[in-house]
Amino acid sequence: MKLERLTNNKIKIFLTLDDLIDRGITKEDILGNSLKVHKLFQDMVEEACEELSFKMSGSIAIEIFSLPAQGLIIIVTKDEEELLADEEEFLDLQVKIDDFPHILYVFDDFEDIVQLSHRLSFQGLLKSTLYHFEGRYYLLIENVKDTTYDTVISLAAEYGHASTLTLSRINEYGTCIIENEAIHVLLTHFS
Repeated sequence: MKLERLTNNKIKIFLTLDDLIDRGITKEDILGNSLKVHKLFQDMVEEACEELSFKMSGSIAIEIFSLPAQGLIIIVTKDEEELLADEEEFLDLQVKIDDFPHILYVFDDFEDIVQLSHRLSFQGLLKSTLYHFEGRYYLLIENVKDTTYDTVISLAAEYGHASTLTLSRINEYGTCIIENEAIHVLLTHFS
């Protein structure tokens, strides 16, 4: 479990698939919105809040984003009005679950992305964007067909690893090197 404070009233928790398995939770449990999952998330949020000195009271919104083959990102947001109010402590959790339909992998070496692009060329043309952020390369792959999804994930994992950063952070702070057709452009220029 990785923790990050985003603002005074917002924290991010990243759970890998291994973290979920260690806690005995499957993706089906999460999508089923079971009592077991609610208890797990409440425990994790309390642990994260304690570690980041984030007082958990008032109205708390929890957004859960499922990142295919990567895990979950949980964004915990405290109502800003509650930051200013000094009322009795109460807790009101609002949970929202979404899927991110993209694959975002990070690579230390540009050559790894070139090699991956050659391997992915057999999967058909994939919508892809290449970013550079803090000395590393990020490849965003979108609109992957269900029939080739597992293959694309497996190939990407051979050359890089799943990114724990959100796409919005990469878009805001990273540099877009090749937009929409990164794999095709890489294949054309690096044969």
